[in-house]
Amino acid sequence: QSWRAKRAFDILVAGTALLLLAPLMAVTALAVRIENGRGVFFRQTRVGLDGLNFTVLKFRSVRPEKLGMTDDKPVFSVNGHAGLGPFSRFMRKASIDELPQLINILRGDMSIVGPRPERDVFVEQFSQTVPRYAERHRAPVGLTGWAQVNGLRGDTDLAARAQHDLYYIENWSVWLDVQILLLTFVRWRHTNAY
Repeated sequence: QSWRAKRAFDILVAGTALLLLAPLMAVTALAVRIENGRGVFFRQTRVGLDGLNFTVLKFRSVRPEKLGMTDDKPVFSVNGHAGLGPFSRFMRKASIDELPQLINILRGDMSIVGPRPERDVFVEQFSQTVPRYAERHRAPVGLTGWAQVNGLRGDTDLAARAQHDLYYIENWSVWLDVQILLLTFVRWRHTNAY
């Protein structure tokens, strides 16, 4: 199958999701503005397809000064950080902060499904310590992926994540993307059930 089918799938799903989620994103932007001040979006350089850099978009959950660091001193994750306000904590738990990446998908920086994009400094580091890690960039990076639906998201075993990403790349099909998208929704509902 052609990667063109994957791109068409991405445009259809991301475009539809942006239309449907526009009210939620507007409310989220307002809440972020109230809790965290100016700068609703967080922008950061990530590594995508073929090792090329792009700027990923997220809703800002914490100000750099609250982290006691600047963007040139990388932190792998800010989950659980004292600088997270109540809304930001909820937003990250529910993965709402990830929604602006739908714009990245429409731009062609990312796909709906694929290996999660990482910062260049971590890609360089992990490529030296994790077997075949760099091979993850043979496919477009994604909003969700095979590793994530198998419980490997955030600060989890890198070798296992890389193995799952490579399995996805080597067995890719549009149907596999649909399955992963459905599993993502099921896992999200289970994680965020109150």
